[in-house]
Amino acid sequence: MKRKYILLALAIAILVPASVFAVSQAAVIFLTIEPSSRAGAMGAAYVAQVDDAYAGYWNPGAMAFNRKTQFAWMHSNWFGDIPGINDMYIEYIAWNQYFEDTGNIGFNVTFITYGKQDYVDEDGNFQFVFSSWEFAPAVSYGYQLGEKTGVGLTFKFIYSDLAPSGQGSSESGTKGQGMSYAFDIGFKRKDLLIRGLDLGWNLHNIGPNITYIDESQSDQLPLNWRMGISYRALESKFNKLTVNADMSKILATDTGEAFYERIFTAWGGDYPIINFGAEYVYLDLLSLRAGYIRDYSGDIIGASFGGGIHHTFKKKYKASIDFAFQPGGGMTEYNKTFSAKLEY
Repeated sequence: MKRKYILLALAIAILVPASVFAVSQAAVIFLTIEPSSRAGAMGAAYVAQVDDAYAGYWNPGAMAFNRKTQFAWMHSNWFGDIPGINDMYIEYIAWNQYFEDTGNIGFNVTFITYGKQDYVDEDGNFQFVFSSWEFAPAVSYGYQLGEKTGVGLTFKFIYSDLAPSGQGSSESGTKGQGMSYAFDIGFKRKDLLIRGLDLGWNLHNIGPNITYIDESQSDQLPLNWRMGISYRALESKFNKLTVNADMSKILATDTGEAFYERIFTAWGGDYPIINFGAEYVYLDLLSLRAGYIRDYSGDIIGASFGGGIHHTFKKKYKASIDFAFQPGGGMTEYNKTFSAKLEY
């Protein structure tokens, strides 16, 4: 198995909102693809606002304030409009429920496939076709410390299958599969300083390196620091307006530091990613959203937009359908995502 097959899948994943420098140093970049078309339409500024089943990813500390049973699902054909790249897609499903005197417990799983690729031997001769894919199931817990403070933790198992194990004489002992695990830590503070202003923070993917090629080589997980604010500028019976701002940075280096060292040493190099977004809701039936992403290092700069439709039936169940158009980087102008939610 040649290393180029692994790098091929990672090169495709570069086009998610993550810095070029960080991607070159970290693996399993699919963990940085933010779920939720609602969030995507708002420029991926959501860490302080998140109030649905996507909280297990965005901020398990925010999940502590949810009091309903919630389900969520997102699908996206990444680069589906580009000829020859029509079999790459991502799926995300999530669940969250509140238990009195215990807190919130949630579950989510992320799955991405990079499609089919050709395997060639050491002489360049075609051998067979293989598929590359990755997935990460996770369990979350959120607990409300007080009226305005929530904390949370997510634990995830990571499996990456990017290429078959080596078969040639020069490839003996190499492999294209890797496993690891990671934690996320989240925090949310409501009504910070003034009413309607919330603060959110999350540290994603705290965990050991993942190994693909052999035991002497390993790759860092995309340790990601994110912080943001959300301001409920308008709250009335018929109209609601929320504005958000996030900042995030992947903490990766090329000098082999452990994850706990990178929290303090990996702040140089590339610029942080800046996200802005706004959401207007009318009668809790229709949502209009817009945002802006500024990721200089990843060359992902531009506006995002989308909307959602909500319907409450039997005076208990609320269903939502959301869509988003998000800047896609160099290969495609926009990535299109679709997601759905149910809560009761």
